[in-house]
Amino acid sequence: MVEKMDQGMCVNVVLFTKKECSIQVYVGIIFYLQQVYGKYSRTLDNLMKRIITGIRKFFSQIEFSKRTLWDFAFIIVGALIQALALRLFLIPADLVSGGISGLAQLVNHYTSFPIGLMVLVGNIPLFIIGWQYLGGPRFALRTILSILAFSIFTDTLALFLPSEGVTNDLLLNTLYGGLLLGVGLGIVYRGRGTSGGTDILGRILNHHSGITISQAYLITDSLVVLGAGFVFGWTKALYGLVLIYVSGLAAEVALQGTNIVRTAIIVTTETDAIAQAIMSDMERGVTILSGTGGYSGQPKAVIYCAVSRMEINRLKILVHDIDPKAFMVIGQAQEALGEGFTPLKVDR
Repeated sequence: MVEKMDQGMCVNVVLFTKKECSIQVYVGIIFYLQQVYGKYSRTLDNLMKRIITGIRKFFSQIEFSKRTLWDFAFIIVGALIQALALRLFLIPADLVSGGISGLAQLVNHYTSFPIGLMVLVGNIPLFIIGWQYLGGPRFALRTILSILAFSIFTDTLALFLPSEGVTNDLLLNTLYGGLLLGVGLGIVYRGRGTSGGTDILGRILNHHSGITISQAYLITDSLVVLGAGFVFGWTKALYGLVLIYVSGLAAEVALQGTNIVRTAIIVTTETDAIAQAIMSDMERGVTILSGTGGYSGQPKAVIYCAVSRMEINRLKILVHDIDPKAFMVIGQAQEALGEGFTPLKVDR
């Protein structure tokens, strides 16, 4: 009995000693932290004040107007459409469109990490490095919203959409995936946002190396597609290049619309007659510019006008009937705003 009691007492003593040691450790840690804070309290307080001031300054430069809310809505809808393209067409067909999302697809193939989460994590260092090139807090906030929305939608849609996608046809996945991806990207651009990733990297490369942003896009996307060739095969990599081209066209149409017009520069000796005919017969405005003949050195009047694509042949006939020797240059403009075309209106 005595031996048992002694053993129990010894156990209790040991346990009590461990508890005391644990308490002493916690007390020591707290005391040490207090000393550290006391030593660096002024530095830490100044750091917190700078952070709070920076956050206040960031949001003070953002105007939450009606236009801003519409921009946010465009960005969210565009991010949703891009995520749909990824889940319905690109991921099931192992097609890569470049950028951080394409790189995330390659990593996902080997690790099964969530693509949306990897897109978010991959954009964080680029965002920190490229902060000063993002065009201020307004632009940066839209970029953050676009990245977050795209990442969340990409992983959330995986719970509701079939993993095998819509079709097994590689060509259909390429065309419709590129079309949907481009439309989503164009809508994000209409909201004055970016998709992050390649956009941020392109600005960084543009600033440090002097290459254009379009060249930076080409370099970064080509590297990702090259990686896709090693992972998914070169046939799918080549289809990926087609996908990038289709998405670029779709993004341009979604951003700028289909209101492409023709512009005409007309050099003629019958300036007044042709200008009057354009204004009366075609009901289009003209502008008379002053020019000088490079060979003759003589002053010449130059007619400049804009017409729709359907009217360009009519304009050629009109000019030919009045002056068959006239010189015409016909160009293309992405958009015409003002009288006779889309009204010049900007929502603020």
